[in-house]
Amino acid sequence: MTIDWQDPAHQEIRDAIRQYAEAHFDEAMLQSWDREERLPEAALAHFAGLGYMGFTVPREYGGGGRDIGKTLVVIEELSRISLSLAVPYLMTACYAGVNMTECGSEAQKRRFLPRVAQGAVRFAFALTERAVGSDLAMVATTAQRRGDRIVVSGEKHLINGVNIADHLYALVRTDAPEHKYRNLSLLLIPVDAPGVSTARVQSLGMRGGAQLCTVRLDDVELDTEAIVGGEAGWNHGWKLLVGPGLDIEKLEVAAMALGVAQAAVDEASAYACERIQFGAPIAGLPGIRHFLADARTNLLACTLMLRHAAERIQAGLPCATESAMAKLFICEQARDIVLGCQTTMGAYGCIEGHGMQRRVRDALIFPLVGGSSAIQRNNLAKRLGLPQ
Repeated sequence: MTIDWQDPAHQEIRDAIRQYAEAHFDEAMLQSWDREERLPEAALAHFAGLGYMGFTVPREYGGGGRDIGKTLVVIEELSRISLSLAVPYLMTACYAGVNMTECGSEAQKRRFLPRVAQGAVRFAFALTERAVGSDLAMVATTAQRRGDRIVVSGEKHLINGVNIADHLYALVRTDAPEHKYRNLSLLLIPVDAPGVSTARVQSLGMRGGAQLCTVRLDDVELDTEAIVGGEAGWNHGWKLLVGPGLDIEKLEVAAMALGVAQAAVDEASAYACERIQFGAPIAGLPGIRHFLADARTNLLACTLMLRHAAERIQAGLPCATESAMAKLFICEQARDIVLGCQTTMGAYGCIEGHGMQRRVRDALIFPLVGGSSAIQRNNLAKRLGLPQ
């Protein structure tokens, strides 16, 4: 199946999200989500009712069929409004939907995917640790088999959305440390399980209902049904982690960055046309005109790169290179575009009452999450065959 970007359904999704936003949100409300760290549950339920959560779920499990193009359109449009909408959507449609579709056992698919399509379940990625970021294969959190039980101990750090998640999608070490890449498993850990505790981590961007947390796992007991992929997934977590789901995650982050940058350019353009200085709109100044022209040009380049990678994933083609390129390029372009938009608005780009200050904080995060720009460059250089 390929992606038809001219499909009227894509524009219908964009129109539906924008119309709902215009009718129900204003900047003061978006600021309150950010300031009060409040989750817009009613809006998320509305979009679930439209079937948007089911774009990653096969029809036989109650979804609309796996459609990466529509999924990215939703992420992009929700991100134009607020990451308070986009991040919970990811936690349902992508962290739960994509990973269960790609990696879950048949029993896990039957258990979770219908609930994903209904918007009734959220996963939080629990991969990184204090000493483990890009080198995920070195996780120190352990899981041991004790009869028919699994006991998990360790700590996960900088985990987003634990406070609104149902399960942690956790990478743990299940064999000897020297068996790197062959000693890892993925587990589904209920966030309310005995032994799970969390502590808030204050962060610069991506504020809203989904909070950044440290998670302690103190002898958390699970049954074997918690192994992602079933019994066959034990000690095979690395293979599951680096499959198509990881490529899709890079595009999810890129789509968020693109949506935030588009919103920033819209805001800066409107401001430049309305702001009068020395008797004329500042949009008439060559420096501002040229910046906005360049920004729109770069946004189109980002859009085309995102679509190219998405087409390969949807078609089942290898996409590790294209997804890394898209993540690297789009996230860095988005950061630079948003900072330029803030400069265009001057002091008004830094204060509450305008969305720009919120977008700046979000844009600074994108080159760091979902695989940093440095790791994308390392991986790309390796795939190009460059000597180390």
